[in-house]
Amino acid sequence: MPRIKPETGEYYHVFNRGVEKRKIFLTEGDYQRFLLCLREFNCLDPIYSLYRMTQLPIEIKSLQKKKLVEIIAYCLNPNHFHLLLKQIAPNGISEFMKRLGIGYTGFFNYRNKRSGVLFQGSYKSVRIRSNAHLLYISAYVNDNYFIHGYAKRSEKIWKYSGLAEYTSKSKKALCSRKLIKEHFKSFRDYCGYVKENSSYMKEKKEFEKYIVES
Repeated sequence: MPRIKPETGEYYHVFNRGVEKRKIFLTEGDYQRFLLCLREFNCLDPIYSLYRMTQLPIEIKSLQKKKLVEIIAYCLNPNHFHLLLKQIAPNGISEFMKRLGIGYTGFFNYRNKRSGVLFQGSYKSVRIRSNAHLLYISAYVNDNYFIHGYAKRSEKIWKYSGLAEYTSKSKKALCSRKLIKEHFKSFRDYCGYVKENSSYMKEKKEFEKYIVES
């Protein structure tokens, strides 16, 4: 898939997987670290030390939180991840994904005493073309753990996904939920929309080409 240069103000489905389809999350700590990277790398200022960033006083960190992107949806699966992002700073997605790739790979390699690349090449991105497309992709991303068969519908919502945030009242959510709220009467209605569409997506795998390449 040819790389497209993201435009500021536009939405993109961004995804990548482990090299040779290997697992990129081996422990709960790995998932937590990736979420920390999603949060802390999303700022205009350079990041020199993730540890230092987490130790800064809240009032100082808040001054540095002019973001590169807005995260609308996400899902972390054992061997790949999906993000739905809005670029809000010039070159924001490229910078954000570069930091994410380098930072998490360094952590994973150090922790597992390995070297070399972790992800299968550069991330892939697909521009969202309409509101209907955006909502549909948000369902695909937020419930991707279920779509790929890692869980049954009767089980709890996967905690490392944006859908878990849409069912929570947490003020520390990674996802910017305002956009979704504008299109549904409640987050409960949105979750119903997600579950209905993700069940259809799981049954109709031939539609995946449209989802990731449209």
